[in-house]
Amino acid sequence: ELVLKVRIQNPNLKENDFIEIELDRQELTYQELLQVSCRELRVNPEHVQKIRKLPNTMLRKDKDVARLQDFQELELVLAVSDKPSLFRAPAHSEQSGYNKKASELTY
Repeated sequence: ELVLKVRIQNPNLKENDFIEIELDRQELTYQELLQVSCRELRVNPEHVQKIRKLPNTMLRKDKDVARLQDFQELELVLAVSDKPSLFRAPAHSEQSGYNKKASELTY
């Protein structure tokens, strides 16, 4: 088994501890990492925007996951919630015409 430390990325929490998860070394895929991490952290996989290997590397594919070593620290970066802060500056992609996230809001 490969043991990894995983948490949800949230700079607003005072305590944002890692949990340890185990992955079968025979099934080291991005999808398996996502599924196990989400199950352990009680997060819907559809809400995960990306998985970041700390301090600053985005995991994108199975080969990235295969290179992970025991006790590496990962963060699940969640998509923006349905209630964004009123003071949040728009991201570069939001400044042009169509805003996909706004079209998904429910009132």
